[in-house]
Amino acid sequence: MVVDLIGSCRAFVSVSEAGTFTAGAAIARIPQPVASRRIAALERHFGERLFDRSTRRARLTPFGRDMLPSAKRLVTLADAMEHDAQRAKLRPMRLAMPETCTIRELAELDAAARALDIFLEFRQAPPRERAELVRTQEVRAALTVVPAEEGAWRVALGLAGGGRRRQGSLHLETLRVGRSGRAPRRVWIQPEDDVPHIRDRLFRVRDSVGLRPAQVIVADSLTAAAAAVFGSDDLLLCSTAQAAELGLGWQPIGEIRLARGFEITAGLGEDAQRLRARLWSDIARCLGAEETEETT
Repeated sequence: MVVDLIGSCRAFVSVSEAGTFTAGAAIARIPQPVASRRIAALERHFGERLFDRSTRRARLTPFGRDMLPSAKRLVTLADAMEHDAQRAKLRPMRLAMPETCTIRELAELDAAARALDIFLEFRQAPPRERAELVRTQEVRAALTVVPAEEGAWRVALGLAGGGRRRQGSLHLETLRVGRSGRAPRRVWIQPEDDVPHIRDRLFRVRDSVGLRPAQVIVADSLTAAAAAVFGSDDLLLCSTAQAAELGLGWQPIGEIRLARGFEITAGLGEDAQRLRARLWSDIARCLGAEETEETT
């Protein structure tokens, strides 16, 4: 017979302190018959009586007095372990996120996670750094970039500039430099999209439609890219959500369809599975991802 050693010792200590089985059971928050069974199981396990049952009060036997200090230490250690487990469950999971997520979007994701007893701590970083943070265990998980067709989340990209959003697509070939002498319009790629499956595909279209190399360039930061667009006729490669936040008019690109793809990378596979399964729609809203069904 397997003995619940901690539960039995808890009943033993409570009854010894209260002096009766009924009062001790109340202290241990268990029914009196359960307390009696647990103590009886402990006595069978040790092969000796812990209490003298010949009187109305639960009086310790000499063996019981000898065992009581060890039982108290075990109960105290078990309580400390329970407390530590609760603290560990409340420790935030560090999650590396794209720098494109706003404070409000992150706060809404955090609130949704807390409602599910998932506590997150965000660290925003560029794409390559996010993957490295997982590798070095500085974060437990990260939203890493993958080709859009391989990701759990997909964010469509287009070109945004000053003025209202126009109907239809914007073709890169219309940005070719003519003989007017006007400064060429440029397309700025923000650091989040400085990845081969987005950047290199856009460069190939740039070359195929006859744009100058300097007309499609990678910015040092989203702030620098947005500033360049605000002060000129330049365009920013971005999502519809980013365009709306910046007050820019957004159009899809005529020659190519580009999208960000995101997947969860984690040191523990169960962390990735839990985030993907329980927070899929909330992460989608944070990223500004398309409302498609979760991939399995």
